[in-house]
Amino acid sequence: MVEIIGFEEGEKALRWSGLCDALERGHTRPRAEIADTFLYRGDDTLLSRAAWIDGMGIAVKSATIFTGNPSKGKPVVNGGLNLYSDTDGTLEAIVDFHLVTKWKTAGDSLLAATKLARADSRDILIVGAGTVAHSLYQAYSSAFPDARFTVWNRSPAGAMRLAADHPGIAIAEDLETAVRAADIVTSATMATQPLIRGDWLQPGQHLDLIGAYRPDMREADDRALQRARIFVDSRETTLAHIGEMKIPLASGAITPDAVQADYYDLAQGGFTRRSDDEITLFKNGGGAHLDLMTGRYILDAWRAR
Repeated sequence: MVEIIGFEEGEKALRWSGLCDALERGHTRPRAEIADTFLYRGDDTLLSRAAWIDGMGIAVKSATIFTGNPSKGKPVVNGGLNLYSDTDGTLEAIVDFHLVTKWKTAGDSLLAATKLARADSRDILIVGAGTVAHSLYQAYSSAFPDARFTVWNRSPAGAMRLAADHPGIAIAEDLETAVRAADIVTSATMATQPLIRGDWLQPGQHLDLIGAYRPDMREADDRALQRARIFVDSRETTLAHIGEMKIPLASGAITPDAVQADYYDLAQGGFTRRSDDEITLFKNGGGAHLDLMTGRYILDAWRAR
């Protein structure tokens, strides 16, 4: 029977710690084969991302981006994830797009933070107050339950809305001051020019960069990358494709060996903080293989509920 998993009912079965464990286990399997395709009709887009992992199965996550939808009272982005059996290719589940994306995006960053941030981190700064900021607050709260949260956003109104939804979040007026005071900085913005300056970073901090997903997008400057030990979720999907890595690599600001590890190095112990004083930087690039791992975790949790 094909399972149909919607957002609200599906989310009730999920735990952030369970997802982190699933992502870590997923990276002990052979490297995924991945592919993306795009179709366009005027301003509208169909993006399909596919991944196949031996022993786990196949996922195709399709997103429709219809820019005129807000005028119709509908969301711009819609879609779903199809999960297929690894043994016979049959369809096992259709999972709500927004459920997979929420848990994949925040869970990707949370797994890195559990490996790279200091265990005694108490001050967490969220840069950006969009949809991802809400899930980052939920995810980080689960692993750092005693943390104090602050948000900075270009628009004060956006920061106020986030703080209203989560009363424990304070609002920062100055980004530099907030970055300097944080133990963890997690950034999810649409910036194309760096917002976060390396000269602001302090010993022992962990910097989590999520927002940039195109070749022309960056959230942190060259100096930030030069001062930090750099980690990525996947070398394959970040280094040559996302501006956060691609631009400084092309200019020579950093070299490929500056990237210490990706998640496939977890089992060998390479994905870890070495000292309390070093600055760690993680680039969350997403990738269809993470959609597959997340979708499989959702299906397993759904069946076990």
